[in-house]
Amino acid sequence: MPEAARAWRTVLERIETDLLEGRLAPGDRLPPERELASTLGVGRSSVREALRVLEVMGLIRTGTGSGPSAGAIITATPRGGMSALLRLQVAAHGFPLADVVATRLVLEAATVDALAAAGEGVTADTRAILDAMDAADLTPAEFLALDAQLHLALAEASGNQVIVATMAGLRTAIESYVQAGAAAIPDWDATSARLRAEHRAIVAAVDAGDAELARTLVRDHISGYYDEAALQRAAE
Repeated sequence: MPEAARAWRTVLERIETDLLEGRLAPGDRLPPERELASTLGVGRSSVREALRVLEVMGLIRTGTGSGPSAGAIITATPRGGMSALLRLQVAAHGFPLADVVATRLVLEAATVDALAAAGEGVTADTRAILDAMDAADLTPAEFLALDAQLHLALAEASGNQVIVATMAGLRTAIESYVQAGAAAIPDWDATSARLRAEHRAIVAAVDAGDAELARTLVRDHISGYYDEAALQRAAE
């Protein structure tokens, strides 16, 4: 690897080490570019490149000028950064469909398990999406967009930020694959009615605190659609 290409990674590794060892924490300001460059023996352009990467990853925010908002400050907003990285991989077709489906099964089973165990039921926002999906004049595209929104809302209700970030990042992939599968379904009205009923059953199991039933229902719900739309076979 060329020296210039290694230099900005040196900055990232130093900041990672400082975070792991407690020398840096959310809210702390990074040293100025000149100081970092001098301490690590790299050029200021390499420091700037590292800071751009950290900002995209959601680990810092940067401000110009002087005062409390200036410079690079550790923010630790993993949902934004992690979701952005996943979306880029999705856009580049870096994830096979079968892997997206398998990941959904794991994440969403964990989501409803956590919600059922909490004993608090789903949020009002989730119920509002369920109600919106009952509208008779929805096109398949509109219905499936709400479907993706519903599954993300369940993840958000679980409070698990890693699951939320992953689901948010995969949402584009999920929605696009699901939309593509709708064309292969011969009777959309029957399918959408079944999906509505399955959503309601999942929520009812969560509200009842029945984690085992909720996990089974969400797995069957996800797998059933992909099987019906022949998406699994198309991905092979």
